[in-house]
Amino acid sequence: MSNSLLHKVALITGATSGIGAATAIRFAEAGALVICTGRNKERGNEVVNHIITRGYNALFYEMDLTSDESIQSVADIVKKEFDSLDIIFNNAGIFPILPPLESITRADIDAVTSTNISGFMMVTKYFFPLLKKGATILNNASIAGLQNYTSGQSYAYSASKAAVIKTTQLLAKKYGNRIRVNAICPGVIKTPIFKNFDEERFASMIPMGRTGMPEEVAAVANFLVSDDASYINGAIVPVDGGQSL
Repeated sequence: MSNSLLHKVALITGATSGIGAATAIRFAEAGALVICTGRNKERGNEVVNHIITRGYNALFYEMDLTSDESIQSVADIVKKEFDSLDIIFNNAGIFPILPPLESITRADIDAVTSTNISGFMMVTKYFFPLLKKGATILNNASIAGLQNYTSGQSYAYSASKAAVIKTTQLLAKKYGNRIRVNAICPGVIKTPIFKNFDEERFASMIPMGRTGMPEEVAAVANFLVSDDASYINGAIVPVDGGQSL
């Protein structure tokens, strides 16, 4: 593993499982001090312990993206303990199975957007002042938010991920003289977000003939936040085996 993130401090939301956990491990292996955050303290500490026992650096702070107080509290701690950040990976998100449009409720929609849009934006707001010049923000969207990809009836989720993509582009354009902002759009990845995972059904929809692994997304994330991607800003990168084509 190269030291592509050596001496960098990285914050990851939703680092307790799936893509977030895999990316926390990958960033740590690449030399970063990784600040893992999430709502599940037990799982968060398991990820951190896994990283530390392998000789790398990480710690965990409990943070709830539906609470501004929780986000600001962790931002204050990070400011006090580390002064600044090199990387923010806005990874946290939820993917509930919602009813069709005919029976969806405001509460259904708010349950998704409070984390996937409001929470994501509030994390960016509160941690943005900690970013060094030359730092980077990476946002985890989804192929569900891409203009050329439509599947199923996940209205609230798809709309929330389209919002992440547009926000990424706006931030990249406004702050590109100081930081880089990019987004990844995973396809079907084997993570706990899927219940009763049907490998055969999903694989049949993907040109590569298989679903992805969290570590494969983490590898792309690592590249995009590293200096190897120093001239990439405002990019929306599918990591989907060609599913969105």
